[in-house]
Amino acid sequence: MPLPQENRYTYADFLAGTEEDREELIEGHFRMMSGPSKAHQEAVGEIYAQLRNHLRGKKCKAYIAPFDVRLFERDGDLPDDVDTVVEPDVMVVCDAAKVDERGIKGAPDLIVEVLSPSTQSHDRVTKFNLYRRAGVREYWLVDPESRVVQSFILQNGQYVATASSGSDSLSVHVLEGCIIDLGDVFPQE
Repeated sequence: MPLPQENRYTYADFLAGTEEDREELIEGHFRMMSGPSKAHQEAVGEIYAQLRNHLRGKKCKAYIAPFDVRLFERDGDLPDDVDTVVEPDVMVVCDAAKVDERGIKGAPDLIVEVLSPSTQSHDRVTKFNLYRRAGVREYWLVDPESRVVQSFILQNGQYVATASSGSDSLSVHVLEGCIIDLGDVFPQE
């Protein structure tokens, strides 16, 4: 049963939900998420696999949704103190102290969101601004339909955009020597 949205909720409320709930908590308000499409899942899986393979034996680690990212949680915060929890499709964290059994505390180094028609506006506006404010160093928006990846690099508190098409390779700026083959992310039908 959905909770009334006039109330403000916390991570404690989020944890009380069921595993069937697909939702995020944005500044105290729940946002339901729809199930992903086949193209979405294939793009997420391929990006995660390429990142994981590159990071094997290194200190940075790749994670895949669902994995709670508590962007603004600080040391000593309790679940009742946290009002924003996102579920990015893919994330990379280079500071092992940020990772616990429930997810990630603070900003990952890289977040990848694969766009769906129902999430596009949320990913391009709400999450873009949350990730910038939290200090996510690199943010990718992957559009399987148009076969384009937009990469945003955080510089002086603002994102600077670059773009790449589906047949190119794309360098991960926060991971030295890591290049994602977009031809595998967007395979020819």
